[in-house]
Amino acid sequence: MGQIQTQSLSARPLSAGITTWFGYRNCLRHVRLLRVTLSSDLSLDRHASTVSDSRFYWLRQLRCSGRSLDVKSSATLVHAFVASCIDCCNALLANSPKATTDKLQRMLNDAARVVTGTKKFDQGLSWLLHTELHWLDVPERVTYKMAVMMFSCLLGQAPQYLLDLRQLVSDVASKRHL
Repeated sequence: MGQIQTQSLSARPLSAGITTWFGYRNCLRHVRLLRVTLSSDLSLDRHASTVSDSRFYWLRQLRCSGRSLDVKSSATLVHAFVASCIDCCNALLANSPKATTDKLQRMLNDAARVVTGTKKFDQGLSWLLHTELHWLDVPERVTYKMAVMMFSCLLGQAPQYLLDLRQLVSDVASKRHL
């Protein structure tokens, strides 16, 4: 009863540690906080792998039941189980390496195949993504989310912590000529 467990923070120790005033402490390989997994080198590679692995399970389940669903229902379920996880905290993926975003893009491509009922090697998947489903690729989703956040800041409709950090270029004396 007196034991507290946290679900939002999980970690694996490295083989090396550090000695502090409180004694010897293990260093962590990765930390999961607020549904984002950060590696010890602050890369999001582990996060992309974790999200991909967990969402591919749901895509397999939807593929099995997809024969009994129409396109609109399967698109709603794919968005609920897959696309929402790609969009969650994806602003952290800004300027991340292509290898990291490619893992999430493969998952998004597979989600489009589940919705449209196409096979892995069928042609025209990017056309389906962009014109029929109206989905953006993962790097474009990140750019779009960053643009929406900046636009919200300019309008004064962003969260207060972002409004406190904004500074217009016209307010900086050395950058007024821009």
